[in-house]
Amino acid sequence: MNAGGSSSERSENSGQNRTFTGRRSRRGPGGGPGFIGVVEKPKNFRATLKRLMIYLKPHSFKIAVVFIMAVLSTAFSVLAPLLIGEIINVLFDGMTGGRTAIDFSAITTLLLILFVLYIGSSAFAFIQQYIMAGVTQKVVADLRSGVGSKLSRLRLKYYDEHTHGEIMSRIINDIDNISNTLQQGVVQLITSTVSLIGILLIMLYLNPLLTFVCFIILPVSAVLTKIIVDRSQPYFKKQQVQMAALNGHIEEMYTGHKIIKAFSREKKSEEEFDAVNKELYEVGWKSQFISGIAMPILFSVQNVGYVIVCIIGCLFVLSGSMNIGNVQSFVLYSKQFTHPVTQISTVINMIQSTLASTEHVFDLLDAEEELPDSSGAAALRNPKGEVVFDHVSFSYEPGRPVISDLNLNIYPGESVAIVGPTGAGKTTILNLLMRFYEIDSGHIRIDGADIKEMNRHNLRSFFGIVLQTPWLFSGTVRENIAYGCADATDEEIVRAAEMAYADSFIRKLPQGYDTVMNEDASNISEGQKQMLTIARAFLSDPVILLLDEATSNVDTLTEAQIKDAMMTLMKGRTSFVIAHRLSTVRNADLILVLNKGQIIEQGSHDELMAKNGFYAMLYNSQFSSANMDETFEQVEKRISERSGTAAA
Repeated sequence: MNAGGSSSERSENSGQNRTFTGRRSRRGPGGGPGFIGVVEKPKNFRATLKRLMIYLKPHSFKIAVVFIMAVLSTAFSVLAPLLIGEIINVLFDGMTGGRTAIDFSAITTLLLILFVLYIGSSAFAFIQQYIMAGVTQKVVADLRSGVGSKLSRLRLKYYDEHTHGEIMSRIINDIDNISNTLQQGVVQLITSTVSLIGILLIMLYLNPLLTFVCFIILPVSAVLTKIIVDRSQPYFKKQQVQMAALNGHIEEMYTGHKIIKAFSREKKSEEEFDAVNKELYEVGWKSQFISGIAMPILFSVQNVGYVIVCIIGCLFVLSGSMNIGNVQSFVLYSKQFTHPVTQISTVINMIQSTLASTEHVFDLLDAEEELPDSSGAAALRNPKGEVVFDHVSFSYEPGRPVISDLNLNIYPGESVAIVGPTGAGKTTILNLLMRFYEIDSGHIRIDGADIKEMNRHNLRSFFGIVLQTPWLFSGTVRENIAYGCADATDEEIVRAAEMAYADSFIRKLPQGYDTVMNEDASNISEGQKQMLTIARAFLSDPVILLLDEATSNVDTLTEAQIKDAMMTLMKGRTSFVIAHRLSTVRNADLILVLNKGQIIEQGSHDELMAKNGFYAMLYNSQFSSANMDETFEQVEKRISERSGTAAA
């Protein structure tokens, strides 16, 4: 619930301050240069990595096996070109000595060994992937379990300060990013490192000079890559900004399509879409083109190095310092040499992006929780519904009080209406009463028991609540009415629907009480949604009833019917009713007039009208055109001036 009107502002601010999360780099075809994009880096690499290791620690043995399998798989594949060179040497030596001099038995043996190496490499790779998949999914499952349980313990303040999209991104996108990196990135880092070391050692063994020639290619490739990255990154950032703008525009147009049609703004909407789409096209093709030329340019540099190696290798063969098989092996290794280098840089970027995602998840896991119930938390039995606010003060943000020194005594069975301008603190009172937020000072007591010392589950079981915005989940009508009362019988559910005047429209639905609400319950009207939530409140049979503009989404006739039902429900129960339409609160036992977090008037409707104060002016402004244009500040000023005159 957004209380006091400040929650939405905090959500907007938090959304604006959200750091940009760019897309991560991906490998190109054949392990070549990857997609060059913007990679978000973690704020604290070492601390985040160390904390992630805690989740991996229980799987240390399996990870060790994965490491061994990765080393063996890579070693077997790295040795293969060396055997190919030996096969060529046997063929070449035999052919130079005559066809009958070819040692086919040696070739057969080498081919069998080569076959075993490839099969062994594949088998070890399969084992490592199988084990790592299990480890990854277990770690991710633990993270999701931790996040899932954390969400139920978070203070409502967290949901006020973070947008729904941001929270969903942390739960889904960030954890998926962790999963992908653990499954692919860790193994790839091991195999690429082993491949690089193995290839380098064998190349040095075959010919140090040719190895040096291959090394010359690396700095040239690095310089070209840096130039391309520097040119492409600004476009990728603009692309992400324009993509966000396009998505935002589409979402606005989708959710507000009725308003767009009502004001005939379709053409304007199309023009805005075309403008954003054109800008996205401009930066999109530039970013993709510049990053796309990286691979052919780097491959060209590598091919130049490949040609140089071939020429120098041939000269060595002619001089007798190398045999042709070794040259062939070296050429194969030189083609593979840049692949692990590129893969390692790609994985490092991937790990950086993943640790940034891990930080997002850990930020959520570290967020402030609701204060835990004390070990001796009280649990009231047979509550009567007496409510006392004793010098209660509260603020969502330090230095900006919403409730100031509130004192209030509500007797069991009394109906209390809370009225006042938007942002006066009306909904905040309900939030504090249900202990959704902890008060800064003072005490709130129910039947003499301080709610700080009460068990939350026990406390909230006293309340039935109907909010201004109805909330239904994807399920049957029956399940929605029985939400929170799982043991309710069909007769009780129907009776609650009848009392809320919902039974008649429910029976007209395709499957009646078994009709399934679709996403956002859009297959029924807003008024019908509200009636179902009111039926839910009837079924809960609460000691204390909280109604926050409960009839705001129903028509006049239905409102009258529900008001009659509410009067029946409110009998013998303590009730708090928030209403902007003051005609709905005339029969309340006590009306509290709030302004700026303080009670400025209280009494019955007749008493407050007789005072001709703030409430009277609010009430008259809803029925008198002479007062419709007055602001609350003007009303306050008139009351202040009148009070000053009376005092004089």
